[in-house]
Order: sequence, then structure tokens, then C-alpha cells
Amino acid sequence: MRILLIEDDLRLAETLAEALTDQRYVVDLVTDGETGWHQVKTMDYDLLLLDVMLPELDGISLCHRLRSHGYNLPILILTACDTISDEITGLDVGADDYVVKPVDLQKLFARIRALLRRGNATTLPILEWGELRLNPSTYEVSYNHTPIHLTPKEYALLELLLRNGRRVLSRSVIIEHVWPSEASPEEHTVKVHIRGLRQKLKAAGAAEDLIETVHSMGYRLNQLG
Repeated sequence: MRILLIEDDLRLAETLAEALTDQRYVVDLVTDGETGWHQVKTMDYDLLLLDVMLPELDGISLCHRLRSHGYNLPILILTACDTISDEITGLDVGADDYVVKPVDLQKLFARIRALLRRGNATTLPILEWGELRLNPSTYEVSYNHTPIHLTPKEYALLELLLRNGRRVLSRSVIIEHVWPSEASPEEHTVKVHIRGLRQKLKAAGAAEDLIETVHSMGYRLNQLG
């Protein structure tokens, strides 16, 4: 799941980005509303975490612009303004939820999970492929009931594969979905993470070729027997 965080307080923004990354989200960070607007136009996001007081274009105006242009991604407004009128204004221009600073991280994570469930109602709560199971709500992965402990990048990679099944994902597509836009690695890095993920799946009892390499194209999950 990819989140765009628009927050001009760099200390808070970096803290939130690190905390969200620890929760297995891919986070892109920008510090003004106009840059956020261009980012949404060029990248697909699952959720927007949006400060109100921003340079160039404030959060309320950006929210209104996004909705008026037909963008339906969940928007969670993050602000120090805690009056009822501020909350009503944010919701009236199209925000889905409203969190007041200082931020309680556990509450924020719960609100994000709720918005992602609501915004993607067709997604099964548990992702499965044969005996392989991934629970996006608890970040738990198992194969035939054997827990598998993954790094954040391995988890994001496996979730992406599970959500796409037999669809072939190129290395460039994987990078776009699993790494923040400002930290795009070389394509060889994907190969390294695939190798590590395969080793952990094999150690839990999965077939060595559960993740299939499609020559010169990319990767996908192997056909179930």
C-alpha cells in the first residue's frame, strides 16, 4: 500500500514517514500542496495523509481540487486546528477523516487501516495463495500455519505479488510500488529481495518456485497445483 504524506513540518513528516514505513506502507513525502498535486497526478496512491497549513497550496484547497477533478483516493487530514468548524470544513470539501495534532500514532494507524478497508472494499481481508497467507491488518505471514518473518520490503513485495496473482510484474513496476519515489533502487536490488523472499518461503515449507521468474519479463506467483 502506497501513501502520499504532505506535511511541511520536516521533523514531524520524517517521524510519520518512518513510523508508517515500519507499518509496511510505502511512503512518499512532499512538503507543499502544489508538489502534492503534481505527485497525485503522476503516481497511484492508496491514501493521502494531508496537513492543512501548507505553503503554495493549503490542504483544504488541495482536497477540494482533487475531488473536483475526480480523484477518489481516501484523504485523511492532519492538522493542529481542532475546532468543530475546521473539522466540518475539511469534511465538506471531501476529506474522509480528520486527525488532530499532536498525533497519537496508534490511533492514526487505526484510522488509516479503516480508510483503506473502506476505499478498497473488494480486497479480501486475508490474502491467500494455496497454503500461503498474508493478513494486511496484522502484517502476519504464514505458510501452512508456519509464521514467516519478513523485512518491510519483503512484506511489501509479497503483498504486491499476492494482489496480482498470475499477472507478471516487471522489475520497474515492482520498484514503483514497493520503493518510495525518491529512493528508487537499481533493478538488480529487486532480484536480491526476491531471492531473500524465496529463501524464507522455502524454509517455511513452500515450493522453491512459488515465485516464478518469467524470463526477460518479471515475476509472478506460480500456478497452483
